[in-house]
Amino acid sequence: METNGSVLAVCISEQKGIPKRQIDVGALRENWGLEGDAHAGEWHRQVSLLAMESIAKMQAAGLNVKPGSFAENITTEGIVLYELPIGTRMRIGDALAEVTQIGKVCHDRCAIYYQAGDCVMPREGIFVKILEPGTVRPGSPIELVDVPEEQTEA
Repeated sequence: METNGSVLAVCISEQKGIPKRQIDVGALRENWGLEGDAHAGEWHRQVSLLAMESIAKMQAAGLNVKPGSFAENITTEGIVLYELPIGTRMRIGDALAEVTQIGKVCHDRCAIYYQAGDCVMPREGIFVKILEPGTVRPGSPIELVDVPEEQTEA
């Protein structure tokens, strides 16, 4: 498993349910999320991450999408996010985050789903909570610092 990656884009939106816009630098607040983003708050899905490799799959399907199009806060590269076990801790820039959820249920189909008949965010996006505050910007390193052993059924 690749243990290092980087931040490609940091994105926010003032309301839920719309694509996010890229910003130059973001503040990750402890037990809150990305400052200025509608999804931030005291819950388990404070910050969403999606890999550029996942976005590229949708681009290959003919969609004109870019970082932020899937309403993710942080677009990454170099780490297969959806393979990380729940509880994985990672440094994103100088903040410490913990993986709380892999994928999500889409109750309402997004515009991307209607255009392509598919969307990668429900399968390949992940959510984290912020344990230690910090700053994040494009180019910030991502380092896995604690990956729990996968639980296997006996």
